[in-house]
Amino acid sequence: MLVNTRARVGVFSIALGAYLPQFPSLESEFKAQYEAFKKTLPDTVEVIDGGLVTTKELSMAAGDKFRAADVDLVILQLLTYATSYNMLPAVRDLHVPVVLVNVQKLRAPDYANTDTPKWLGELYACGAVGEMAADLERAGKCYAVITGVAEGGDPYVQAELDSWCRAAQVRRRFRDTNLAQIGRPYPGMMDLYIDEANLYNRMWLYTKQFDWEKMWAIADPVTDQELIEARARDILDTFDMEGGGTVEKVWDMARYVAAFEEWVREEKIGFVASHYDGFARGIGGKLDSMLIPAFSMLIKQGTACAVEGDIKVAMAMSILKTIGGTGQLSEMYSIDFHEDICIIGHSGSGDADISQSRKPTMKIVPIFHGKTGGGYLTQFYPPTGPVTYLGITQDGDGNFKFVAAEGVNEEGPIFLFGDTNMRTRFSIGAREFCNQWSQAGPTHHMAAACGRHVDTILKVAKIFNVSVDVICR
Repeated sequence: MLVNTRARVGVFSIALGAYLPQFPSLESEFKAQYEAFKKTLPDTVEVIDGGLVTTKELSMAAGDKFRAADVDLVILQLLTYATSYNMLPAVRDLHVPVVLVNVQKLRAPDYANTDTPKWLGELYACGAVGEMAADLERAGKCYAVITGVAEGGDPYVQAELDSWCRAAQVRRRFRDTNLAQIGRPYPGMMDLYIDEANLYNRMWLYTKQFDWEKMWAIADPVTDQELIEARARDILDTFDMEGGGTVEKVWDMARYVAAFEEWVREEKIGFVASHYDGFARGIGGKLDSMLIPAFSMLIKQGTACAVEGDIKVAMAMSILKTIGGTGQLSEMYSIDFHEDICIIGHSGSGDADISQSRKPTMKIVPIFHGKTGGGYLTQFYPPTGPVTYLGITQDGDGNFKFVAAEGVNEEGPIFLFGDTNMRTRFSIGAREFCNQWSQAGPTHHMAAACGRHVDTILKVAKIFNVSVDVICR
């Protein structure tokens, strides 16, 4: 990614301090289990190590470390029975979910040969989880429980940990990067309008405002011929260009791509929402004509770029890109009632990583429908198979809400006029999907990603403390 972020995950384990002098072997056993557990966390996150906690004082020290690091998530390994004062001081002043990892070391007891220290050290993880959950509930904390076993590995536990860490990465990306708003939303699309101060207060995402006049001049300092040629070849490697592409043909576009990359790094931009409604003449028209493929190159490198000035769908695109690897702007296009299929897609910039059926295409059109001017359109070709949709909306009080659904993209004819589109079948049928999705009150835009990601979206929602309407799976 052009701007890299890494989630910070607070990790600690707890055991009852009274056990340690009674059964001296337990301390080394617990330390070994804790070290092994930390190695199961993905290396995509930064572990803030709170250590093995056996007293209230050690729990307080862990909490100090977590607060100082501004952790995105806390993961607690339950080693044996422990009282809740081993946990609460570490998390009481944090506003992130606590994941209680209730993982037993051994798959099953050897009943005849189990003594008290073996029972407490290797077979008693489940004894404390109810107490922890009860006190987290009373403290008003968000939490989740993962139950499993260490012996022989547990794919369910590993998948849940990986999913939580991906969800935590969304929080870190929202906190550490900025959103660039260039221009303003498409006039009259009031579902897209947003209060940027409310956005920062509720979702931690800071908005930087940019005028188009600044963007028109952004490529003026770019004179490195080798850099421009390298970006031109990147564009040609990414797109099949109608009529054939050459370095010379995309030279100006490549200059802007290089300039936008530097701008993203300098301003720490993770999201872009833009709309141009000028006269499409001179340098303004020149940039506008090539903006769709230029921003597509940014999306390819992890910066979500949304057309029509839609901040909320840029957020949804970034969430799916972060947790699932792809993030494509979409909207309801049409319904094929013969096939009971929804046609879903959008014009504008797109994610090359989602174009797995064939190489993305680029062509020139004289008119951008509903917008000023004309120029390059890009079309991306998502694969058949599972697909996830995510919309972000707000209620009358400014609270954010996620709207999510899973479906299956199927083979068949698609529109070929230059817009990305796909044929999605939903378990509830096209008509009912359209009804239920619309009744959830979303904006008319949504993001799409290959694969099934609702489970991780629910974790992201817990981290952000937003509600979720899951339409179908």
